Amino acid sequence: MNHLAHSTRLPQRPGGPPGGDPLAHARHLLLDLDGTLVRQNEAIDGAARLLERFAGRFAIVSNNSTHTAQGLSLRLRRLGLRVPAERIVLAGERAAGLLARQRPAARVMVFGSAALQRHARALGLQLVAADAEVVLLALDVRFSHARLAAVANELLRGARLLVANADATHPGLRGRVVPETGALLAAVTAASGVQPWRIVGKPEPLLFEEGLRCLGADPASTVVVGDNPATDAAGAARLGLACVLVGDAPGALAPSVAGLLASGGPVHAPFAPAGAASLSTA
Repeated sequence: MNHLAHSTRLPQRPGGPPGGDPLAHARHLLLDLDGTLVRQNEAIDGAARLLERFAGRFAIVSNNSTHTAQGLSLRLRRLGLRVPAERIVLAGERAAGLLARQRPAARVMVFGSAALQRHARALGLQLVAADAEVVLLALDVRFSHARLAAVANELLRGARLLVANADATHPGLRGRVVPETGALLAAVTAASGVQPWRIVGKPEPLLFEEGLRCLGADPASTVVVGDNPATDAAGAARLGLACVLVGDAPGALAPSVAGLLASGGPVHAPFAPAGAASLSTA
């Protein structure tokens, strides 16, 4: 992961000193997925307990562009994490939805998973192999030289480039990294010279806004929990949301979400983060 330097601040009660439980005053949580709740096909220590503590008061906001919310909900259940599909906001799905709203029945080349292609088709988009109006680039594990050539030439012909997320990698098992959509985007821009029309995923605001909407949550009483300053903390700051970082990021409060639950404190009244700050130590 590429972690950027960022300004940080400890959580506080209004008018009070820094607190010991970084989530004690959070009413709602917006949770990152990869590196925060799961790592590949394993739940991270403390993830199930965190979801139980905030049952009914959390949403996942993820740059995942492989799954649909329904499919991911089933996958997480197999890992012992109960998350309703309506509380999952994913970059791939939201990119297809954005395109369907702005350009109904558009001719689209989708470079991504079979699940994302089915979702795009169900929204009324026309999936084509050539002469596209828009290229939707997501995490495509079958990406190849031939696919790179196809994308580049469609863009040079005049198609617009819509990108699910710009993450270069996401965390894998045993410290390994998994190449992400941003790695493919780097190849596409190098080959075509064309920049994206729009990038949907974090740190852009759309996923955070959708998460707040599905919770009916107030930004002042909502905390983002993630592992990446460049996406989670930076995106939260843009909307005035507090953010707690975990993992090996600079300023992370704990190695995993289990460390955030160590104090086991109850959830108190909402708080307003000062200056759109990240709740982490520097």
